[in-house]
Formats: sequence, structure tokens, C-alpha cells
Amino acid sequence: MSSPSSRLLALLSLLQSRRDWPGDVLADRLGVSARTVRRDVDRLRALGYPVHATKGPDGGYRLTSGDRMPPLLLDDEQVVALSLALQTAGTGVDGVDEAALRALTTLRQVMPTHLRAASDALAVTVVRRREHDVTVGADVLLAVGTAVRAREVLRFDYEGGSAPLIGAGDAAFRPPRRAEPHHLVTWGGRWYLVGYDLDRQDWRTFRVDRMTPRTPTGPRVPPRGVPGGDVATFVAARLGARPASPCRGEAVLRMPAAEVARWAGRDAVVEAVDAAHARLVTSAWSWDALAAVLGMFGVPFDVVAPPELADACRRLAARYGAAVASPGRAPVPSR
Repeated sequence: MSSPSSRLLALLSLLQSRRDWPGDVLADRLGVSARTVRRDVDRLRALGYPVHATKGPDGGYRLTSGDRMPPLLLDDEQVVALSLALQTAGTGVDGVDEAALRALTTLRQVMPTHLRAASDALAVTVVRRREHDVTVGADVLLAVGTAVRAREVLRFDYEGGSAPLIGAGDAAFRPPRRAEPHHLVTWGGRWYLVGYDLDRQDWRTFRVDRMTPRTPTGPRVPPRGVPGGDVATFVAARLGARPASPCRGEAVLRMPAAEVARWAGRDAVVEAVDAAHARLVTSAWSWDALAAVLGMFGVPFDVVAPPELADACRRLAARYGAAVASPGRAPVPSR
């Protein structure tokens, strides 16, 4: 028979693996009597695990949610997946990124050696882009998410948006926006609410960082199907990336990769060559425009490919040189 401690861990692992366990099946899996299972369940309850007894002819046990988070048992794949998820948890929600880092530190302290090595091998550096540095208050996100789950009409003020004015003159006022919330989504580093705008009688995507929810919420509403039936497809159509630029080239800039990434476009690929140089692959609507983009970084760079980009750099250099060779040569005509 296994020791009480190892048997207790085995029992907890089984209870986590599925919703309901008949008592006799647990006893058979653990190789003990039903009475021993009852004692072990009492020990888990004393440790804070909410194990409830289920009634019926096949009465057994169920691990449910409780008042606090008890210790969990994770298999090797779950540990590695959780480690990777915590490293890339750039949520844009105030305080959550720091909490993810603390959770990763706590998790790493108790990892077995082989899992710690696997986690370290998957070390990731997430480079934030300046245009994505928009944060959302956790309280706002929770209020919106709660309305989505409860299917309650959400009332909110919206920065940068407009609602129809009611009344006229000094008595006019702008009411809060009203929407049937459907889904919370992330796109391009920002949080959006997909919902049916009740004032405009149409579907909308609202940036959550611009929302200030009002209380109380409105009445509960029946579910309304999003156009096309799929949230991801709807959001991609509304917020989708611009058509790919036809001219794509590669260069090495004498600038650290983290700095290049701050200013590179959304479709750019930035790779560190060393501490002071970065490889940039990006695109533009023309070769001359791409050459101009590289020059806008304000540092020396070397064109890697293609030849069209090198030719464009030569043209641009000649054009700029001619522009300053004879100041005032071509005065702008007055209107």
C-alpha cells in the first residue's frame, strides 16, 4: 500500500482529472478500501480542497470551486504550457502583467529540474510596440466581461465616440451608449468589445480602453447571433490589416533591436544581430518609400536585399543631394 502522503496526492490528481468519481471506482484505482477513501477525502477538506460528496446509487466525490485557491497538481505538459503563457501574457491590463511575472517566479521555484530546464529553453522576450502601449483598467475589463457573461445591456460613456443629442439648446444632453455585449476580444495589442449598438441598430466594435461603464447595467437580453456566426471572422473583417504592401526588403540597422521594434510597422520583422545592430524586414507601397522608411530611423544601415531596394536608396540619395545642391534654384510660385 502506498504511503498516506503519496496516496493523498494520487487522490487529488484523480479528482482534478474529471468531474465526478464514484467512491468504489476511486477505491479500486487507489487500491484501498472505501473507508480509506473517505478518510483521505476528509484530509483534503482539512487542507482547503472543496471535495463534495455526491448522492445516488453510485455516490462518490466531486472537486468543486471553493473560497480560495488551493494548491494544484499539474502534469509536465501543463507546467511548460503555463510557463510559456505567463511569459507572453502581454494583456494590456493594468497590474496583470506584473502579476503574471510574479506567478512565473513562484512556479519556477517549485519546478523539478527537468521542467525548469525546459522552461528556460523556452525563454521569450516580448517586445512591446509604442502604438500598442494602451492599457485597460482591470475594473473596466471586469465590468464589461461581467455584462457579457450575464447578457445584460451595457451602458457606458465612450471617449472619442458620439451618441445622438437629446433636446435642443442648453437643455440638450448626450446619453450614454447602450449595447448588447456579445464578446471580449484582443486584436493588435488592444481589447475590444463586440456588441450590438442599440442606438445605431447595428453591430460595432468598441475599444475597451475608451469605455467607462455605468451602473447599473440594463435588462437581460436574449443572445443575438454575430454577423457571419463567428466572432473571430467578424473582428478580422472590421479591424483587419491593410492589404500587404508590394515592396518588401531587408536591411541591417546600427540600432538595438528593441529600439527598432518600437518604430517598425506592424508587418515588420525585427531580429537582433548583436547588441548594437538589428535586422529589419519590412515593406512599403514603393521601393523609394521603403528606402525613405529606412532613412527615417536616423542611423547608418546596410541594404541586404533585394537589388531594387539598393537602387531606390541610390535614387533617393541623388534626389536629396540635388535638393540641397542649389538652394533657391526653383522658387515656389506664388498663388
